[in-house]
Amino acid sequence: MQIAIVLFDRFTALDAVGPYETLGRLPDADTVFVAERTGPVRTDTGNLAITADKSLAEVPNPDIVVVPGGPGQTPQMENPVLLDWLRAADAGSTWTTSVCTGSLLLAAAGLLEGRRATSHWLALDFLKQFGAEPTGERVVLDGKYVTAAGVSSGIDMGLTLLGRIAGDEHAQAVQLLTEYDPQPPYDAGSPEKAPAHLVEEFRSKSRFILT
Repeated sequence: MQIAIVLFDRFTALDAVGPYETLGRLPDADTVFVAERTGPVRTDTGNLAITADKSLAEVPNPDIVVVPGGPGQTPQMENPVLLDWLRAADAGSTWTTSVCTGSLLLAAAGLLEGRRATSHWLALDFLKQFGAEPTGERVVLDGKYVTAAGVSSGIDMGLTLLGRIAGDEHAQAVQLLTEYDPQPPYDAGSPEKAPAHLVEEFRSKSRFILT
């Protein structure tokens, strides 16, 4: 089974690495980072790069597609090379997935129309513009499409899909070996729980402002 994790300039590292560390532990999986061109691709901080070993054109038929989000997602919404590849890859994929604002790229490619999906809380309402039905759930499965909410939820998405494919016990083993046992020091991980002034501050500064 080939897993293609898409990279683009200014993606968010954990969006890609979370699924890599969980879903990428499928037995006999061939996990490959792909981008429009091979070579290092910088994350949104600019301090880290992940190497795309293959170009999109070299991986036409992956079994699983993983699309991360990040600030670089916005210009990719009009990148015909990526959008065309997503449509073509999706035509033969077993699973098509996203993390954070990666769901907006799937939506822009026309893959989420009429489907339930999620995204980062700041971008959630933008899914409506592409005919998707946004939900506030952390991981959403609709047919072969699996979307995860913001950043860290890519770990949950990876484990969820891992359980579907390889069985609950294998997913539990991966969770145990990665010691994924969240005990955050603060209970501010969603806009419903975080201090209201922080939520409003980030909403006012967000690139996702409906007009």
